[in-house]
Amino acid sequence: MTETQTLIETRPPSVATLFLERVESTPDAEAYRYPVIDAAGGPDSWRSLTWGQASGRVFAIAAGLMDLGIRPEERVAIASATRVEWILADLGVLCAGAATTTIYPSTNADETAFILADSGSRVLIAEDAVQVGKARERRAELPELAHVVVIDATGVEGADGSGDGWVLSLDELERRGTAYLEKHPEAVKDAVGAITRDQLATLIYTSGTTGRPKGVRLPHDCWAYMARAIQSVGLLDENDVQYLWLPLAHVFGKVLTAGHITIGHVTAVDGRVDKIITNLPLIQPTYMAAVPRIFEKVYNGVAAKARAGGGAKYKIFKWASDVAREYAKVTQNNLRLTGKASAPFGLSTKHAVADKLVYAKIREAFGGNLRACVSGSAALAPEIGYFFSGVGIHILEGYGLTESSAASFVNPGESYRTGTVGKPLPGLEVRIAEDGEIMLRGPGIMQGYHGLPEKTAEVLEPDGWFHTGDIGELSADGFLTITDRKKDIIKNSNGKYIAPAAVEGQFKAVCPFVSNVLVIGADRNFCTALLALDEPTILGWATENGLEGRSYAEVVASPQARELIEGYVARVNEDLQRWQQIKQFRLLPRDLDVEHGDLTPSLKLKRPVVEREFQSLIDDMYAGSREA
Repeated sequence: MTETQTLIETRPPSVATLFLERVESTPDAEAYRYPVIDAAGGPDSWRSLTWGQASGRVFAIAAGLMDLGIRPEERVAIASATRVEWILADLGVLCAGAATTTIYPSTNADETAFILADSGSRVLIAEDAVQVGKARERRAELPELAHVVVIDATGVEGADGSGDGWVLSLDELERRGTAYLEKHPEAVKDAVGAITRDQLATLIYTSGTTGRPKGVRLPHDCWAYMARAIQSVGLLDENDVQYLWLPLAHVFGKVLTAGHITIGHVTAVDGRVDKIITNLPLIQPTYMAAVPRIFEKVYNGVAAKARAGGGAKYKIFKWASDVAREYAKVTQNNLRLTGKASAPFGLSTKHAVADKLVYAKIREAFGGNLRACVSGSAALAPEIGYFFSGVGIHILEGYGLTESSAASFVNPGESYRTGTVGKPLPGLEVRIAEDGEIMLRGPGIMQGYHGLPEKTAEVLEPDGWFHTGDIGELSADGFLTITDRKKDIIKNSNGKYIAPAAVEGQFKAVCPFVSNVLVIGADRNFCTALLALDEPTILGWATENGLEGRSYAEVVASPQARELIEGYVARVNEDLQRWQQIKQFRLLPRDLDVEHGDLTPSLKLKRPVVEREFQSLIDDMYAGSREA
């Protein structure tokens, strides 16, 4: 048995057990960094928790939940943005033997109530008055919800103990837990020791690109397996500093906490997306996970800044971008063929010059110490990936689903291949079905959908094989390339199949102004596209082109903006087959976002929602038209 096999097969039954082992092993090592927000608007200060200090709070939360009557596998929901208290609360739930139900803070009151009711959650740990208000509004519909614990109790009625006890502060929960431990000092350790592998640990509700979300049942063993599998890959060690800002209600963010515990490095936690650019130089992370939209926005921002610097600077940037992509493609290909990431002398010389002029500044903006980023949740346009690779920001694409505990594939360190999602994690079986669908089997696969046996049977075979719904190809040496979602592949009226995500990715790589793209063409005789532009970038362009002072909607409605984007559409079409080409497009009057319901909280496009909302624009593109 190899060292990797031993590491995985001897895994403990739960992450709670791994947490206790971590605390015992390195109690005085730094575990978390987190910001203390300055109410006056000044710079935030950062504090740290050691593993020993974190365990004190985790044990108090776990014991406090026991004092409230929470028992093994009973659900405790968390509705909060990413912050250190989210992690401590989740670990408290797990160490009590209970199960965490995750809720995005952006979820509306109706869907929050649905998740709380469907999961049968007994306690809700809410971030603030806004999250408490959602539960209070539907309290009559939630008879099983016995208590709401609020992290930031400012302005929350009853959190000071003056109410009926339904609401209490996190501080009060921890005080109760401390008192409980004085009477039952071994209660938490006993609860952790009693956890079994198949015991429910987490209910994560799918984002719901269509219809009501489904609760994915993930047992303790899923997270213990993920922790050990991440450790075995060897991408991280105890000296790393991770910047964690992803939503912890999402499985991608959640799995990062499992890997952190088993490896023991430092994690800086701050979920405020608008603070990413500010935080990076402060945290100076060596590792960060993100979704493709973040890298697209950084790329667009760098391009816009270069454009604003004048024609000469923009020309240098475009040259440096081309060099970065060429350098990345050549070195990655040579590494694959010869085992050495080499490039010809001329290209290496150009790359060295571009590094001094452009790339070094980009790396510095990321904090200067970044070894690697992991990108997941959606496809990263390969040309964006090659750009960052050439710059020295190594983006390791990975792949997984909520139903597979997030991490199923990841690119292997220095030998990563842009455009693929890497190799399967140790312990995972994979096969490609006759129709190209990716099938997975292993310890990370869910138990099923909560209370939905029929839906479970649709995707989970009796022998454990899970239907991902994604189409992909495996190379001879095990690298997986995702083609598209099975349900998103379209067939035009001439019988030609088109993968929208591939076309959309090419457009994002070519056009620095685009934010979101939706390619349409199912049962039509040609393809069209709805395009949303990145507001700061296009407004910057507008100022330089005589449209200053106009709103986003006015700018995108202008003939100048249409002419600008027409040029990029023509460039993309040059590299597409005739039936894939975008024959017509419309610029949307606003960008797509979570607030309008166009995107999931993990920034995935809700195609049916967008198509319904902008149906009139789609109809207009096809009105009375024939094959162009």
